[in-house]
Amino acid sequence: MTDIDLKQAVTDELRWLPYLNSAKIGVAVNDGAVMLSGEVDSYPEKLQAEHAAMRVRGVTAIAEELTVRGKWQGAGDQDIAREATDALARAVNVPDGAVTATVHEHVITLSGHVPWDYQRESAARAVRYLKGVTGVNNAISVKPTVSASGIRTSISAALVRSAEVDGRAVTVHAGDDGKVRLEGTVHSWHEREVAQRSAWFAPGVTAVVNDLHVRA
Repeated sequence: MTDIDLKQAVTDELRWLPYLNSAKIGVAVNDGAVMLSGEVDSYPEKLQAEHAAMRVRGVTAIAEELTVRGKWQGAGDQDIAREATDALARAVNVPDGAVTATVHEHVITLSGHVPWDYQRESAARAVRYLKGVTGVNNAISVKPTVSASGIRTSISAALVRSAEVDGRAVTVHAGDDGKVRLEGTVHSWHEREVAQRSAWFAPGVTAVVNDLHVRA
């Protein structure tokens, strides 16, 4: 697929989604790497645009310069901080009192410690849809609770089970500090992201280095 074809495919994917205002999103492609630029109405819309581009076969990398230009009434930093604290307290997958939210210029920063990465991601999901939010910095850390061999075994098994990833082409490395590295080849950027997400699901994972190469 040429860069021109890939640009059209990504543009069509953005237009396909009813919750995106794709008219304000520009697409550029260079050797399979996609750059998204322009404006979106909310932070979730920004994330959806990135994910839509990742799903297109042939995309090897994503970069974005999307600006959130939503119009909000009465959504200042103090209001967002208060609502974020309430949202974290309501989130059933976030341990009580484990995560703190601070807000600066409509960007939320989450800090604290949790035992599982899915709890880290749950905290981010709990606040990213709040009115007025233009970004989320997830600085929550995960405390290792499983041995390196246990982490490696659980991730490898999950990849083999997956219908979206050829787990036989992925090699998993894990350290005692919970850091994981994925090596091998995949057929699409989407498959690469699925493999990375599967690795994050394993208990005790503190970081994932994705060295998988896309071979379309």
